[in-house]
Amino acid sequence: MKLDLTAVYVKVPEGYIAFVEELPGANTQGVTLEEAKENLQEAVQLVVEANREMLSLEFQDGEVHREPLHVTA
Repeated sequence: MKLDLTAVYVKVPEGYIAFVEELPGANTQGVTLEEAKENLQEAVQLVVEANREMLSLEFQDGEVHREPLHVTA
């Protein structure tokens, strides 16, 4: 699956904070920009995995239909 998201990196005295505009909860930090980028990749994966897990637990007794969603902004 390919999805283009917007990563935002903000320089602060301690290094960088990083988040994804389109994905609430996907945020992190790093001492260097490279570290922040690596940490953000992991944060996105963890948020997506957690959302999928919550969905499967919440609707485990119901019928769930999944399909690809192609977004253009």
